[in-house]
Amino acid sequence: MKSKIAVAFENCKKEKRTALITYTVAGDNTKTNSLKILNTISKHADILELGFPHNTPIADGGQIQGSSHRALKNGIKLKDVFQIIKKFKKTNPSKPLIMMGYFNLIYQSGENNFLKNCKTSGVDGLIVVDLPYPENKNFAKKCKKKSINFIQLLSPTTPRERIKKIIKNSHDMIYYISMLSTTGGKLKVSPKKILQNYNNIKRINRKKNVVIGFGITDKTIKSLKSSDGLVVGSYLCKTITNSLKMGQNPVTKLDKLVYKLKNKTL
Repeated sequence: MKSKIAVAFENCKKEKRTALITYTVAGDNTKTNSLKILNTISKHADILELGFPHNTPIADGGQIQGSSHRALKNGIKLKDVFQIIKKFKKTNPSKPLIMMGYFNLIYQSGENNFLKNCKTSGVDGLIVVDLPYPENKNFAKKCKKKSINFIQLLSPTTPRERIKKIIKNSHDMIYYISMLSTTGGKLKVSPKKILQNYNNIKRINRKKNVVIGFGITDKTIKSLKSSDGLVVGSYLCKTITNSLKMGQNPVTKLDKLVYKLKNKTL
């Protein structure tokens, strides 16, 4: 049986467009709004990423850190993240949802217990930023047994031989980090160079779905839409921050923004 993530990519390819993947932080700015945001943007996004808040991130830039800070300040716990996902999946069972975060929370929960909660709540995939290949092989196998996609990361500095091994061990989606930066940085590499690197990866195995993340905004999304998928995260977190500062409804603002981003992928 195909995973929901694989089906989402197949549908996008039939429609000859890139998959739009959104990232928000669970509990930002409240648990209620976080669920409302997921429900609203799922009308436009093909795959949703949901970050579990963390107080010592290594890859997240200022915007995502701000979102995590708001969520943690409001007392969000890992059990609350699973509850948000469970509620979302009740009304959106076919929409793929990927959890993204860091390994120490998984370690503290216990790998088997964490994966059990993922399965029960309806998680389709996992990105664990600080669990690289080959250290992630055992955990990735555990994920596969639970029919949860473990999503590997590649960067511009990953050697070709290592890329081949990671692709061979990957599941239904691979995440290519467009530039050497934390999230939310201005795109320091030309879209042409990013696509050149991306196409070198795709040539190794064209059947694998490879998405591009970091530096994707409404200004850069159109120039990279020949890829299998594009991840927009910090841009959404920044929109939540700005809407809260202005006393506006972040749910409404993100609805309009993700609709606009979707149109730029067509």
